[in-house]
Amino acid sequence: SSGINAEYGDSKVCIVQAPTMQCRQAPWTRVNHLGNADNYDNQNPNASRIELDLPYFPSGEAKRCVLRIRYNISTGDYNGWKTDASSNNDDDVISNNPTIDVFGDGNGITLALNTAQTGRVFQDRSHIFEILPRTEAMEGKTMYNLNVMGKRGNLEQTVPSTEYDFVPSSLAITTDDLVHVQWTGSNTHNNNNDGNAGEGTDGTDRHNLMQMSGDISGSYPYTIAKASFWNNVESLTDPEATGEDIAIGLASSGHYCAKSGTDTCPASESLDKKKTKMDDKMNNAPASYSGHVLKFKKACSINYLCTRNNSFSNRSQKGTIWVRKSSKAEVKKRAEK
Repeated sequence: SSGINAEYGDSKVCIVQAPTMQCRQAPWTRVNHLGNADNYDNQNPNASRIELDLPYFPSGEAKRCVLRIRYNISTGDYNGWKTDASSNNDDDVISNNPTIDVFGDGNGITLALNTAQTGRVFQDRSHIFEILPRTEAMEGKTMYNLNVMGKRGNLEQTVPSTEYDFVPSSLAITTDDLVHVQWTGSNTHNNNNDGNAGEGTDGTDRHNLMQMSGDISGSYPYTIAKASFWNNVESLTDPEATGEDIAIGLASSGHYCAKSGTDTCPASESLDKKKTKMDDKMNNAPASYSGHVLKFKKACSINYLCTRNNSFSNRSQKGTIWVRKSSKAEVKKRAEK
């Protein structure tokens, strides 16, 4: 668009048209239940979620974005489409904690109907994140964001959130797709001593990702030397990194960025050279990790876990990735885009 700017004179601005707004029916859950839902993607029950495509910016510049989530409450006791604030305090529409003369003798029964809770926004959360430009090797690829959800604490302490887990915990892709493994965390939770159940230093998040030594029902990871899955991947964010370098970074949440250093990993921060060794509970590892954008060389699969938070009988922080070879039709379709 073009126009007159009082400070800069004539100006031209390239405006990226926003994508069509998505409006979807929420997954089905039991009423007032903040647990798992019958998800729209026909997967096993998981916490309510919606999958979104991140916006694309042709400028090639990093962009800060805001995600706003609202949790609305509604009732069937009045017509929500024809009722607005003008009906406040109108008992003919709905009355607060009404007493009903159910026996017809003047002695009523009171309903627990708090009108301050009907038809309102119960939670309104905003999150700021940054979208980085893709490299040339990433152009035209479908990239999946593999990170973590939940918060520190046990089942009771985390309500209405959930305990730590990977998301998505099950991912089926092709060799033409990419996966960005990353996560965020904090060192300063203010849980007032009522949410610190978990491993490591109170008030801190830590995550890592390691190949499991068996099927998803187990609890042990492979050592780096035996974790053969990483021979099947390469990093598009650190092209010089070997499979071993990638495995070391993910296992240490970036405390070590590689075995002995790469173009983007100083040798002083590598496993071989870093003077400060990682604590066995990962207490001195970073809470957040930008990870790697992974490309898969061939069809393969991996079961993986987080060693710190996967606590038998308390919480399961595991996941699976299945990679199949792209078909000729899929490759041709991508090339035509």
